[in-house]
Amino acid sequence: MVLELVVGMLQSGDPVYTVSDGITSVSCGMISRLPQLFMRGCELTAYMFVWEHFRLVDLAWDSAWTWWIAFLGVDLGYYWLHRAAHEVAFMWAAHQVHHSSEQYNLSTALRQSLTQQFTSWMFYLPLALIAPPAFFAVHIQLNLLYQFWIHTELIRDLGPLEWILNTPKHHRVHHGRNIYCLDKNYGGILIIWDRLFGTFAPETDKVIYGLVSPIKTFEIVHVQLHYYLYLWKRSKTYTKISNKLSTFLKGPSWAPGKPRLGDHKLVPKVTGKEVPYNPSWSLPLQAYVVVHFMLVLWTYHDLFQKKMILSQFTILGMTAYILLTLTALGYIIDQRPTAGVLEMLRCGVLMAMQRYTHVKPLPLPLAVPTEAFVSLSLLFWALQSFSQLTGIKKKNV
Repeated sequence: MVLELVVGMLQSGDPVYTVSDGITSVSCGMISRLPQLFMRGCELTAYMFVWEHFRLVDLAWDSAWTWWIAFLGVDLGYYWLHRAAHEVAFMWAAHQVHHSSEQYNLSTALRQSLTQQFTSWMFYLPLALIAPPAFFAVHIQLNLLYQFWIHTELIRDLGPLEWILNTPKHHRVHHGRNIYCLDKNYGGILIIWDRLFGTFAPETDKVIYGLVSPIKTFEIVHVQLHYYLYLWKRSKTYTKISNKLSTFLKGPSWAPGKPRLGDHKLVPKVTGKEVPYNPSWSLPLQAYVVVHFMLVLWTYHDLFQKKMILSQFTILGMTAYILLTLTALGYIIDQRPTAGVLEMLRCGVLMAMQRYTHVKPLPLPLAVPTEAFVSLSLLFWALQSFSQLTGIKKKNV
């Protein structure tokens, strides 16, 4: 990401990242891993169960064919998982998080869903009939890691490799909200599945990124969960049970009387002049958010380092603090009226945890200066909230 930032500045002079979008994307990545603290190995456990009880063959672990079968099987499973995540509304409610950024850079790869993992594991179970769990474990990570580097605009074309591999050029199309980009290029490592199943589209017009209806917020809970609420409200507008169910089971653009995936002709057209949502906010406030984000990132890293020796109660408390912090920072970025009160509360919680619990959210080598910084932050937001409250009372009078 640092390399992309430097190269982007050298090529065009424009920043590849913004503080608001970059922090939101990384925050989504952090949140997406938190369920692993309470559901250790669910995906692999289900795979191992099918392998132990229902496998059809025993493939040799030292055979190249076994490795190639696992590679192709995982990538094909990912294609159908990814396609279903776009074509089934309740799965799209999870996956839309990954598409919510209106920018396209390596941090976008980290913008992952909190809830998608609750359905994704099912798409790999057919492979468990033939491929040993160890092979699956290797290739599911390879597939995930490969897809990190394709989230960039700096790599334009890879020549003949474009015919076989999923590349930045192909994946840019997948993230576009242009009409020609919708429901295209689902591949993980290979693009051949899209060519075989008719979901491939080449990059032509300038790609405009993001959701068809941009959410225009950086508040992390809204980014993660807003579409579930939207589906629920939409289903309540229908009287027929079949239509209510179809709201969740058919495409996100479906409506009664429309095809299963909806009508793309009704999607708002892009002009190519759209500008990503990026409200202006002061440089000192941006620096403040970056510093506090780095502190919570340290806490997050420490939590995963020590998760095997911590109690479930401690893990739950640290998880709640991380969620509170990321939410409060999102409020500040969005410049919401209640941001000051929430941030004051969060700074108070942080100081209480640092002082009165065995969990230390602040890095010990820098405990004194960081405690001083957090104390000043608490004082600042307390004064800010008091001033705002006083202003509201005077206005009402």
